[in-house]
Amino acid sequence: MFNNIPPITRNIIILNIVVYIAALVIPQLDFYLAAYFPLSPQFKSWQIITHMFMHGSPMHILFNMFTLFSFGPILEQSLGSKKYLILYFLSGLGAFFLFNLWNFVEYQNTYSQLSNLGFDIQEYVAEPESFVNAQVSLKVQELINDQINPIIFGRMVGASGAIFGVIAAFATLYPEAKIGIMFIPVPVKVKYLLPIIIVGSVVLGVTGNVGGIAHLAHVGGAIVGFILAMIWKKHLYRFK
Repeated sequence: MFNNIPPITRNIIILNIVVYIAALVIPQLDFYLAAYFPLSPQFKSWQIITHMFMHGSPMHILFNMFTLFSFGPILEQSLGSKKYLILYFLSGLGAFFLFNLWNFVEYQNTYSQLSNLGFDIQEYVAEPESFVNAQVSLKVQELINDQINPIIFGRMVGASGAIFGVIAAFATLYPEAKIGIMFIPVPVKVKYLLPIIIVGSVVLGVTGNVGGIAHLAHVGGAIVGFILAMIWKKHLYRFK
């Protein structure tokens, strides 16, 4: 059955599994391949791509690969390998961009607060170890722990942004398609499901990173997937 999956989808799934296993064997890979905030000392340019192949848990990679397996083959066959590959990686880049744009806004806001309190945030980011025993106010400590550290030292991993782009493109090209959803007894048309997912991701992303999930990354990927599908839609043969 696995050999019947179109080549791009199949190879992406294989690569994700290989990288996941490699990261289990060599934990240091997580620090090089996961994506850091661009202003973090740990950020490297290649992480913009490599983070799409890193996953934080067995359920994380299982859910992402099952979703790609469910939606990817149809899109790959209808778009063609080249456009499908462009869709996948541009959606992943869109996820990275929107997630870190929001982080940048949060970082700048906290930077201003810390500056008003007389705290040198740039010095802290460059050498956080030197501040371990530093005497700072409770407010400064709260801002560092709750705002700065999660942004600067937190890692972004997973193919979710790219896969949300695939889902959004599928919903745009095949809006009447029905899919089964866990805990919902009847199939739901994707044109109704996608807006609910996007709104939910926006709310969760703005109000807090629930469960360590980069919800705004999902939104960024979906936006790119939707835009590309709208551009390509009129040129495609549509299955009824």
